[in-house]
Amino acid sequence: MATPDRQATILALAHALSAAERGLAVIPLSRKKLPALRSPHRDDPSPTQCHGECGRFGHGVYDASTDPHRIRALFAAAPQATGYGIACGLPPHHLIGVDLDTKSGTDAPAALRELALRHLFTIPETVVVLTPSGGRHLWLTGPPDVAVPNSAGRLAPGIDIRGAGGYLVGPGSRTDHGVYSTAPGTSHLAPAPCPPALLRLLLPPPRPRRPTASSGGRQGEGLVQFVLAAHEGQRNTRLFWAACRAYENGIGPELAPALLEAAVRTGLTEREALSTIASAARMTGRQP
Repeated sequence: MATPDRQATILALAHALSAAERGLAVIPLSRKKLPALRSPHRDDPSPTQCHGECGRFGHGVYDASTDPHRIRALFAAAPQATGYGIACGLPPHHLIGVDLDTKSGTDAPAALRELALRHLFTIPETVVVLTPSGGRHLWLTGPPDVAVPNSAGRLAPGIDIRGAGGYLVGPGSRTDHGVYSTAPGTSHLAPAPCPPALLRLLLPPPRPRRPTASSGGRQGEGLVQFVLAAHEGQRNTRLFWAACRAYENGIGPELAPALLEAAVRTGLTEREALSTIASAARMTGRQP
């Protein structure tokens, strides 16, 4: 009789093969949600940028495949695997994963709703995967000529994006914290196209340039009004989002005092607001 871990590996392989039939490239994962195969270059005297050109397994998401023979070989080389990862950004789906976290006091679903209201888009019916911690992954598809980067908390606290070079834990995977599962009523769906307005938010911001006084003023006024319109439970999220946009567009240092004043008027303490603005500056690679 198979051991529990061996049963988990067999189930993970079965789920991975099923995903591959839908055109989703997969790799085996460990209970830690990490690629189950170690790099063949780990003992090399100098780092290498090999992405699988050497022909060996152990290159993480670059091993991902829809070929059932290759997938079986990957799992045979990783007998400790209990889950599988789905590579994002690859044809035919060019998958984009929106990871909505609920840990650390964040309310990522509410933050996504705020973004949708602000930017006039709706999330279409699509595949939703429930995580053991209570979060959820939304599966969307992107255009074939657009590479969406991975990001953590850039859109808003608790919202992570899995794009090109990233992967999502597939439903049916068993981890140290539990099993990933498809939300009821979504398993039969195909990943829906990413709304254009959301896609624009996911792409890298344009190179910073010093705005003219008029354009910077209009943009800055809009961001300040966005913070002032926050209700209780939204204040920190709205301030963080507005500060990120300001720093990304080169007006963060000039707008920070006005954002701080607006946040304090909504009920945040000056210390809380300063900390949030500083976090936004660090997240966007700027200095407050």
